[in-house]
Amino acid sequence: MPTQRDGPPPARARRRGKHPAASLPAHLERSTEWAGVRTGDPVEVEGVRPRTATWSFLAHVKNVRTGEEWVEVAGGRAGSRAVRSFRPEHIFAPSTGAARRAPRLPLSDAPRLPL
Repeated sequence: MPTQRDGPPPARARRRGKHPAASLPAHLERSTEWAGVRTGDPVEVEGVRPRTATWSFLAHVKNVRTGEEWVEVAGGRAGSRAVRSFRPEHIFAPSTGAARRAPRLPLSDAPRLPL
């Protein structure tokens, strides 16, 4: 069992960071625009706790081999920032008050239209 006197743990070979789209495998298509939202636009994610979390759209990714799709978002609780992926049917346009309680469609079914 290592002790503190053994020194620091070995450094990781590569630090996580932003990966350019060119480094994606050929079977993945990544788009920074989807269903009327662009990178940085606020979105709501259904079924994520805490409900006070805020999210912003990063990208839509599609696996052309399997047909799977997911949406990458950044955000979370106040004071923390996480990058997470969700199925498109869990991503909604932001709403407030009574509109939040009314039935609504996800962005995949009812995209935001430009004004």
